[in-house]
Amino acid sequence: MKSMTDTSGTPPSEASAGEDCVRQVLVANQLGLHARPASQIAREAQGFAASISLVGQGQTVDAKSILDVLTLAAGPGSTIEIRANGNDAEAAVESISQLFAARFGEK
Repeated sequence: MKSMTDTSGTPPSEASAGEDCVRQVLVANQLGLHARPASQIAREAQGFAASISLVGQGQTVDAKSILDVLTLAAGPGSTIEIRANGNDAEAAVESISQLFAARFGEK
């Protein structure tokens, strides 16, 4: 199990049983996780074999599903936990974390 640090300054959480990588990220873009960021997350997640989920707002969703990501309704300032399990889990978490760090290309 591996816990990672992200670029947003949010401390990593402890990896839970069965998780290879866990990282907390901050939703820093002005509009939160609306359709375009959710689409970017799902598209990025689909490129990995790892099982990837997002945890926030009291629920856990499949990061590979745009509709699931949208159900988080995570607004600006929300903290989301990225969890991945599989051979490429570390790369998946890093890649998705970079989307958050780049604010999904928004200002």
